[in-house]
Amino acid sequence: MTSSPSSAISITSLSGKNWRVKQAKSPTWIPARVPGDVYADLLAAKEIPDPFYRNNENDLQWIGQTDWVYERTFKVPARLLKRERVLLRCEGLDTLATLVVNGKKVATTDNMHRTWEFDVKDVLKAGENTITVTFAAAESFINRKGKELYFDASNGDNVAHIRKEPCNFGWDWGIKAVTCGIWREMSLVAFDAARLSDVRIVQDHSVKEKVGLTVNVNAERALAKSVAARVTVSLKGKTVASVEGGVPAKGGSLQTLVENPNLWWPNNMGDQPLYTVKVDLLDAEGQLLDTVSKRIGLRTLELDRHEDQWGESFQFVVNGIPFFAKGANWIPADAIQARMTPQWYHRLVKDAAEANMNMLRVWGGGIYEEESFYDACDELGICVWQDFMYSCSAYPTGDKGFMQNVKAETQDVVKRLRHRACLALWCGNNEIEMIRYFHKKPEFKGWPGYKKLFDKLIPDVLSELDPVTDYWPSSPHTPVGDRNDSNDRNSGDAHLWNVWHGKQPFEWYRTCTHRFNSEFGFQSFPEPKTVKGYTKPEDRNITSWVMEHHQRSGIGNTTIMQYMLSWFRLPEGFENTIWVSQIQQGMAMKYACEHWRRSMPRGMGTLYWQLNDNWPVASWSSIDYHGRWKATQYMARHFFAPLLVSGLEDPEKGTVEVHVTSDLMKPVNATAKWTVTDLDGKKLLTGSKKVRAASGANRKVATIQLKKLIEEKGERNLLVWLNLTAPGQPESTNLVLFARPKHMELSRKPGTKAVVKKDASGGFTATLTTKKPVLWAWLELDGVDATLSDNFVHLRPGKALTVKINPAKDLTLAEVRKRLMLRSLADTYR
Repeated sequence: MTSSPSSAISITSLSGKNWRVKQAKSPTWIPARVPGDVYADLLAAKEIPDPFYRNNENDLQWIGQTDWVYERTFKVPARLLKRERVLLRCEGLDTLATLVVNGKKVATTDNMHRTWEFDVKDVLKAGENTITVTFAAAESFINRKGKELYFDASNGDNVAHIRKEPCNFGWDWGIKAVTCGIWREMSLVAFDAARLSDVRIVQDHSVKEKVGLTVNVNAERALAKSVAARVTVSLKGKTVASVEGGVPAKGGSLQTLVENPNLWWPNNMGDQPLYTVKVDLLDAEGQLLDTVSKRIGLRTLELDRHEDQWGESFQFVVNGIPFFAKGANWIPADAIQARMTPQWYHRLVKDAAEANMNMLRVWGGGIYEEESFYDACDELGICVWQDFMYSCSAYPTGDKGFMQNVKAETQDVVKRLRHRACLALWCGNNEIEMIRYFHKKPEFKGWPGYKKLFDKLIPDVLSELDPVTDYWPSSPHTPVGDRNDSNDRNSGDAHLWNVWHGKQPFEWYRTCTHRFNSEFGFQSFPEPKTVKGYTKPEDRNITSWVMEHHQRSGIGNTTIMQYMLSWFRLPEGFENTIWVSQIQQGMAMKYACEHWRRSMPRGMGTLYWQLNDNWPVASWSSIDYHGRWKATQYMARHFFAPLLVSGLEDPEKGTVEVHVTSDLMKPVNATAKWTVTDLDGKKLLTGSKKVRAASGANRKVATIQLKKLIEEKGERNLLVWLNLTAPGQPESTNLVLFARPKHMELSRKPGTKAVVKKDASGGFTATLTTKKPVLWAWLELDGVDATLSDNFVHLRPGKALTVKINPAKDLTLAEVRKRLMLRSLADTYR
C-alpha cells in the first residue's frame, strides 16, 4: 500500500475521559481518565476514601496488590489505515502492562519511565476499535521477585527489580500508594514518507557576541528517499536565524548563527530569554512532513572541577562565571501524580525562585518530571541537577534484560531533556555509593557490578547523545582518593545527616568544610491548617497514633521534640508545638546555609532536603503538600538573598564576626550596621562600616567586641541586630544570639501592633511595630490561606516592618483585619 509521500504526519490522541477501569476479576467498570492512575480514578468515582486522611492508607494497600484493566473504544477513519505506518505511541505506562487492540495482543511493557511505540496498522480496522491495557500488580511482582532471589522483602531491595517510581512504595517522608495506569499521553501516530526521529541542538559560544547552533537531525523513512530539514530560530516570535539542507540516511547536521545573543542566566543573575528552534522535515517537493519545536536558552552551563588549595573544586559555572548553587531537593509533588497540573508545577518552582533559589535537585527516587516542571525551571532560572531514577538499592546489573531496558530508558530521557536551558547536571543515582551495604548484595557483586550501570552504561549513552552536559555517577560521590569515603571534605558532593540522624547540635554545621552540600535537613510539622485536614480533634497530640502515622522517619517526632527541649521552652498545647517545630527547622537550615555561603569559594553549593511534600506529613520539607510555606521557606528568602549579612558569635571571646556575602554579578558599595540591645530594646552599642562587597565572594567586614557588655548584662540579655543596605538591593537583616531562646526572658507584653491597609495592587499590607523586641513573629489569616512577602521575623523598637498579604480568596479590608493573627515565640509558652 502506498500513498502520497507529501502527506504530513498525523497524531490522534487517545487520551481523555473516554476510558474505563476495573479490577481484573471484577465485572464492574468505573470511569477513568488518561493520563491518570488508578488511585485518581477510584477517588473520582468515590470508590475509596482519601488515602491521605488519618490512617486510610493502610486500608488501601489492596490497590497495589490487584491487577487492573483499562479500556476504551475509538474510531479510526479508513483514510488513516491507508497511511504507510500507524503506530501506537505510549508516553508512560505504569508499569507492567499488556496491550491488546481488537482482541490481539500488541505488546507487554515493564518500565514506567520509557516511551513505547508499537506498529498497530495490521490490527486496526476502519470504524470502531477497542484497546485494552491490563496492568499486573506491581507489588505482587516485586514480592515474587524477592522470593525467587531470596531477598528480604522488608528491606526494600526487591523494589530495584521493577522500573517504577521507587517512592511509590513509600519512603521516610512518603505514603505507600502503589499506583498503576496510563500516566502519560497515548496516541496514534501515522505517516507516509518520513518523520523526525531525533533532533539535537548543540551550541558554540567560542565567538564573542555570537552563538553558533548545530542542529543534528535524524529522520525515520517509510517511503521517501530524499528529505530535507528547515531550521528556524526565533525569539518572542521574531526570526533571528534560519538554515535549510538535506538529511542523509544516517542523519545530518545544519548550522546557523545567532547574532547578538540574549544569554540565559540562573535566577538573580540575569534574564531567562528562551529561543524557539523549529525543525521542519520536508520532502523532495518541499512539502511539510513533520515538525519539532524546542525552547532553548543560549548559555554555557558546566560543572567545574579543578585542583585548588583545598583539594578539588565542585562548582557550577554559567556563561563563564562561577556561581554558588542555592536551593533544595525536589521530590514528586503528589503521591497521586495524576493530580499534578502545569499551574501547580509553576507555582512550586516559582516558590523556589521567590526564595532566591537557583537550583533544584530532582532526586533519584521519584520520576523524570513532566514537561511543565522543566518549562517552569527554564522560565524562572532554576537550574536542574537531574538524577537518574536509582535510589538506595542494589540493582540487578548482571541481568542482561534489565540492562537493555535501562539503556532504552536512559536514551529516552536524555533525548527528552538534553535541550533544556535549566539542565545543569546528570547524576547516576542517589546514595548507592554512600550506603555501602548495597555493594554487598548479590545483584551488584561489589564495585564491578555497580560500575556496569553507573560508570559504563549511563555515561556511554551520554557520550553519544549529550556529551555537553556533565555527568556525576552518584550523590554523594568522592572523585579524588578513596571512593568509599563518599562524604570527603576536599572533593565532590556530600550528604550531611550528622545533625538529624547523628543528633549533633546545629552548631555542628559550622564545622563542615565540604565542597558542595547536596543533602542535609531537619524536620518540622506542617502548620495547623494542614494537620486539621488529615486528623480528627482527638488525634491532635504529637504522640497520637495518627500523628505518628503521618511521620515516616523512625526517629521523627522524638527527634523534633528532643531538639526543641534543647532550644526552646516547652510550648503550650498542640498548635504551639507545631509552630515552634517550624521555627526550629528554619533555624537549623539557617545555621547550615549561612555557614556554607560564608565558606565560598571553598564550598560552592547548598541544596537542603527537601523543598516539597507528596502528601500531608511531618517531614524535612520547607513547603507542605498544600503549598503552604513553612518557616524555613520564609527564612530561605533571607539566607539565600543575593546580598547577605550574617553574624558568627563566639561566646568564649565575646565577639561577633560580621560577614557580607554577595552573589551579585558586580561589586557594590554597601553599608553594614549593627545595633546591640537588651531584651527591653534599650540600645547598648551601635556601629557601622562602609563595605565594598565583591562579586561572588564572602568577606568578614567587622568584629564586634562584646566581652564587657556580656559581663555587665549577661549572655541571656543581649540581642545583636545586623543590617546591610546597598543601592538597588533589598535590605538584608539578621539577628545574633549568645544564649538559647529558652533561657531568654522575652517580654510577654511587647506592645506589638499590626496596622493593615489595602495597597494599590489589590492586596493588603501589614506594618508591624513593637515597643520591645519580639523574636520569630508570624502572621496568619484565620481560616484563609495567604501569600506573604515575609514571615517569622524579628521585630525591634523603632524599626517598622511592612509585610504584603495576598489572601487566597477575596476579602474586604475589614475581614482581613478581623482574621489577622500576629504571634511570636513568647506567645507559645507560659
